[in-house]
Amino acid sequence: MVMNAKKIAVYVIVVFVLYVIITDPKGAAGYVEIGFEGISDAAKAIGDFMTWAANGGK
Repeated sequence: MVMNAKKIAVYVIVVFVLYVIITDPKGAAGYVEIGFEGISDAAKAIGDFMTWAANGGK
């Protein structure tokens, strides 16, 4: 039963994403850009933290 709920949720999300892409391609591109910026910022923050930790927390 749980597996069916997960499959249904995935299908609903996929259909929603396709709907957004088809009806508003420029908006969808903006969402993708925001997502990649977020991932980039997170990776930079992790790198900064690792550098700080490698320098003994200074």
